Amino acid sequence: MARGRNRRRVDRERPAPPPSALRQGLKLAGLWSAGIVGASAVLALGLRELSSGDLLRIRSIRVKGLARASEAEVLSLSPVKVGDELFSSAVDAVASAVERHPWIARATVYRRLPPALEVRVVEREPRAIVELGSLYLVDRDGAIFKRAAPGDGLDLPLVTGFSRKEFEQHNPLFARRMGAVLAVLDAYGREGLGPLAPVSEIHVDGEEGVVLYVGDEGTQVLLGQGESQEIPDRLRRLHQVLLALRAEGRKAEVIHLEDRSHPDRVAVRPAGRGGEKEGAGVVPAPARAEGAREGPGRRRGRDAPLARR
Repeated sequence: MARGRNRRRVDRERPAPPPSALRQGLKLAGLWSAGIVGASAVLALGLRELSSGDLLRIRSIRVKGLARASEAEVLSLSPVKVGDELFSSAVDAVASAVERHPWIARATVYRRLPPALEVRVVEREPRAIVELGSLYLVDRDGAIFKRAAPGDGLDLPLVTGFSRKEFEQHNPLFARRMGAVLAVLDAYGREGLGPLAPVSEIHVDGEEGVVLYVGDEGTQVLLGQGESQEIPDRLRRLHQVLLALRAEGRKAEVIHLEDRSHPDRVAVRPAGRGGEKEGAGVVPAPARAEGAREGPGRRRGRDAPLARR
C-alpha cells in the first residue's frame, strides 16, 4: 500500500506570504526611516536658524541677591552680554567672572525664557576690620576680601596685632589666629555682651594673649592666653563684673580676667580713681595690670574711624 504524505507536518506549515505583501512592508519601512531622517534634519536646521537668529538672543541679564555690590559693577564683569546667543553662552564663565567682585562669595547663573540670564549671588558678610598697614574687611570665614573704605558704612570691631608679612606669605599661623579672634567675637556676642559694652578693638599679642577694648570708654579687658574652651567662662565673669559696675554707677579702666591661681576672681581698676575697688570675686589690680597695653583702643573707644562708625 502506498504511503501518503505526513498530514501532521503539512498542517503545521504556514503558507509563505505572497511576494507583493513583502515588498509592501519593506517599502513602508523605508518610507518611515526616510521620514525620521527628514524630520531630524528639519529639526536641526530649525534649531540652527533659531540660535543664529534673534529669537534666542539674550534680552536681559538680571542679578538677584545684591545688597552692597551694585548691579552695574557685577554686569561689567560678565563675559556674556545682552544680544549674545542664549544656549551657546558659557554660564559657568559668567559665574566665575562675577565671583571676582570682592563682595561676591558665590554666584549661580540660570538660563531663562524668554531669552535671559538670571545671576543669583551670595554676598560676603563682613565680621571685622583688620589693620595690616591699611584697613581691610574680614568675612565670617576669616577671609580678607577688600580694603575698607568710609563709604562702606560699617560698624565693626578693629583687629590689631597681625603682621602684614604673615598675611602676604599665606602663613598658616595667620589663618589660625584670625579664626581664634573671630571665635572670641562670636562668644562675646553669644554671652550677650554686645549691647552692654560693644567691642571697639580686639588686639592679639604673643605674650599678652587677647586684649579687648569695650564700651564707650574703651575699657581694657585682658582676656589672656588659654584654650578656646576657657574663653566662655572668662566672658561670663566679665558679664557679671560689668553688670555689678553698672549697678553701682561705676566704670572700669582695666579688667583682668586671667588669673590661673584664682580662676574665679577678677582684678578691676576703676576709672577716675586712684584706688581700686574690692568686692565679691573682685580683687585689686596693680597700678597697671600686668600685660596691659596702652594701645590705640584706649584712645579710640567707640569713636575710632571705620571701627565704630
